[in-house]
Amino acid sequence: MKIEGRTFVVTGGASGLGRATVDMIIKNGGNAAILDLNEGQGNKAASELGSSVRFFQCDVTETESITKAVEGTVAWVKQSGRPLGGIIPAAGVGNPATILDRHGAPFSLDHFDFVMNINVRGTIDTVRQFLAHLAKVDPSSPTTSAASSPTAPPRLPMEAAMSEKTRAQLLKATEYPPRQGQPTEFAQIVQQAIENVMLNGTVLRLDGALRLPSKF
Repeated sequence: MKIEGRTFVVTGGASGLGRATVDMIIKNGGNAAILDLNEGQGNKAASELGSSVRFFQCDVTETESITKAVEGTVAWVKQSGRPLGGIIPAAGVGNPATILDRHGAPFSLDHFDFVMNINVRGTIDTVRQFLAHLAKVDPSSPTTSAASSPTAPPRLPMEAAMSEKTRAQLLKATEYPPRQGQPTEFAQIVQQAIENVMLNGTVLRLDGALRLPSKF
């Protein structure tokens, strides 16, 4: 499927992996609906990229917030005449911890719930709500939904809670190349997931063969 002339939904699209994906979509002639909690960054992205982008403030942990963003996006799609082409869930956070810390105390379930509500529940909720509209798009024009969970590059929101020691250990556990991934590399995979009809029904690892160490 061609990106040109279509509208793609990007959660977490105001920064990091999501912003790189939005840039790729615009470069290839598509529209992008940015769903992000950060109003300042979202408005900034929309201002920089012009009429091909719409920002909808959205908290993916709240179903009602997603519903409002869906309604706004669908209205924009009808106005622009550019049908939905795919959903790219790029919103994600990280808060790594061991089951027991060095003092033998268990990690906080609040931290676990925080990550799961955004990375898992938020992704599923967003996709299911948009998919109800994406499924109605003319079947003569193939559509797709792209999702991935790559390792986030340094200075992105997903790593904001990580210590320098944790970042260094993750880097050491990456086989090749010996660095963290770049947002544009994530966007390249998304572009292929959209355009290459044979890339379907699979999970892609975009992590430099990273394997988490047994201890941090």
